[in-house]
Amino acid sequence: MRILVAWAGDVSPNLGVRALGRGSADLLHSVWPDAEIEFMDFGARPSALPWGRARSLVRERVTGRAGMMEWLRGFDLLWDTRSGDSFADIYGIDRHAKMSLVHEFAVQAGVPAVMAPQTIGPFGTRRGRWLGRRNLRRSKLVFGRDPISADAASGLGRPVDATATDLVFGIAQPAPGPQRDVLLNVSGLLWRASDHVDHEGYRSSVRAIVDGLLAEGREVTLLPHVLDSRDPDNDVPVSHELQAEYDGRIGLHVPADLDDARTAIAGANLVIGARMHACLNALSTGTPAIAMAYSRKFRPLLSALDWPHVVSLAEEAEVSAAVLAAAAEPDLADRATQTQAAGQRLLATIPPRLEAIR
Repeated sequence: MRILVAWAGDVSPNLGVRALGRGSADLLHSVWPDAEIEFMDFGARPSALPWGRARSLVRERVTGRAGMMEWLRGFDLLWDTRSGDSFADIYGIDRHAKMSLVHEFAVQAGVPAVMAPQTIGPFGTRRGRWLGRRNLRRSKLVFGRDPISADAASGLGRPVDATATDLVFGIAQPAPGPQRDVLLNVSGLLWRASDHVDHEGYRSSVRAIVDGLLAEGREVTLLPHVLDSRDPDNDVPVSHELQAEYDGRIGLHVPADLDDARTAIAGANLVIGARMHACLNALSTGTPAIAMAYSRKFRPLLSALDWPHVVSLAEEAEVSAAVLAAAAEPDLADRATQTQAAGQRLLATIPPRLEAIR
């Protein structure tokens, strides 16, 4: 059994993408213990897939010069993660098109395609909806990771086979690292000007949260969740910048890898983060997390896990006050343990459905 896990892996600087890769491998091996798994992502592009632009893939489908179709035919299953939240056109139609074409051409090569648990939508363009509809209808199985995604799939004419949750809940529990109080993940994506949020407002909120926590006598340690790379949206530079700004009053832990991050998170009392997988890594280890949400993907997923501590950067009038109030809740640890168990139960609904396509 050879499985192609698309848009996740173990080398991306984005630890959320690595969590999707690890969770995918663990889940797939629970069904097919001897399966050979190959990861494919923007940081690990096979030579047979010339996806510099969407039209490059179309040209390869016509000419066959790189051997794309032969390469795809070597797999028995496509496990399409879409990086968890990229089955949408909010990150640009070109990204959506490239991912959708790989899915389409795998199906044309005779490979059964499964849409792994992920956010489905939103699709704001006619082309985006058409691509989404086609991929869904051509998939052997479709899993949403929240009820809103399930509704989006139904609206495109292909209901999900199950609503599960994020794959991070399938990763083995890490041993807790050194005791820390609050780990704060600051997003390099949001720190810079972007279409997601008002970056100046985000910067002000982050500083107000740090100030508020320090005033309450809490220890704050910055935790990048997208590691240093040539991508300017990574979390490491802003974390160094903030630590310097606070002149040693806050700590910094730059993880070496996913395991290091999860170990650090498991040893913390609380995680506050704008990277969703920083929060999901926390909840999957039983550590409370307060999510600073910049898109639709946060609230439906966490609500389905009965986790209420989501602060919308776009809708909340006083973001820092809302985050600090949530951080002071007395039952966070007990509730996080319940959420961890709920995530594991939801994810357990997937293997029996995969067994049916053996």
